[in-house]
Amino acid sequence: MKPGDIVLARLQQSDGALKLRPVMLLKQMPGYGDWLITGISTQLHQEIKGFDIVLSGTHPDFAGSKLKAPSLVRLSFLTVLPSSDIKGAIGKVSEATLRILLNNLVNHLNT
Repeated sequence: MKPGDIVLARLQQSDGALKLRPVMLLKQMPGYGDWLITGISTQLHQEIKGFDIVLSGTHPDFAGSKLKAPSLVRLSFLTVLPSSDIKGAIGKVSEATLRILLNNLVNHLNT
């Protein structure tokens, strides 16, 4: 597993149930090897322009993402998961797309 991989992980839903969802690995954290991840959603209307990225048929990384439908990489949905909670890669995005996401996050944290 490496940053930019799109993987499946069990995430807690608002009702408390765990559901297998696609997420993107952003960075492996120091210490125990846990991963900072961001959620992926098909709810495109939740996009925060200039912060999130929409992976749709027109995005160069859509095919490699292996997502079934146009999806939103939601930087406002961050969490840290142990590697043991990650079920395996389904796709990936390019280094360029990963870099844009990380830069968007860093810029937000620095304001």
